[in-house]
Formats: sequence, C-alpha cells, structure tokens
Amino acid sequence: MNKWDERCLALAEHISTWSRDPSTKTGAVIVRPDRTIASVGYNGFPRGVSDAEHRYLDRAVKYAMVVHAEVNAILHSKEPLKDSSIYVWPWQPCSTCAGVVIQSGIKRVVSPKLTPERRKRWGVSMVAAQKMLYEAGVELVLVDA
Repeated sequence: MNKWDERCLALAEHISTWSRDPSTKTGAVIVRPDRTIASVGYNGFPRGVSDAEHRYLDRAVKYAMVVHAEVNAILHSKEPLKDSSIYVWPWQPCSTCAGVVIQSGIKRVVSPKLTPERRKRWGVSMVAAQKMLYEAGVELVLVDA
C-alpha cells in the first residue's frame, strides 16, 4: 500500500468515528484522480430521521433505516465521480454498495481485508460485491490493517 492509500484509509477510519451507531462504525472517503478529496461519508440514518440509540440497538430497525458510508459519500459529492477512488473502513463495500460504487463511475476501491469473524457474518455479500466489482472493471485493493 502506498503512502496516499495509507493516508486516505486512515482518514476513512477517522470519518467512521463520526457514526452514532454503537456497534458498527463505517467511513468512506472519495478521492479524485489528482488525489484531492471529493467527498466523505459515514453510516447513519437519513437526514431528518431520528437517530436515537434505541433504534441502533434494534438490528432490524437499524438495518432497515441506515444509509451506508459509501452511499452517503457518493450522495454528498457535488460532482461526477468518474475514475475516482473510494477508501472504505473497516471493510470493503457490501453487494448493495458495490452496485452504487459501480454506477457512480468510481474505478478503484481500497479497504481492509475481512477478518474471519466478519467473513462469517458478511461473507456472502462481500463475495458477491467482489464479483460485481471485478466484472465491472473496478479495481479492488484489500489491505492488511
């Protein structure tokens, strides 16, 4: 991993701390080809929707309402993202987010490798995401974190 990837992934890790979710904090940073930041995002409920702690503690409610970090970063961008990179912490995009990444024109994804525990829980979605990214020609760089 080069120094820019290290810096941007560290920034995604920092952005993840802004999430109010007590169990899962995810951050994303979108970087233009010239290495400047286009957008950032973290997981949370949509703007104007109560993000009371009891909603995060109820997994069914949380999963139904939360917007993932990658989607928030893409939605908050004020420009086309063609050929940009997205850095995601603490794991790669799920299959739903991979579709959004592909549709946005992002061409490179950098994230930590899945831990065995997370692979057991999210593996099906992550494998599907990897296939989608590969088929669409989006580079996926998984790093030891």
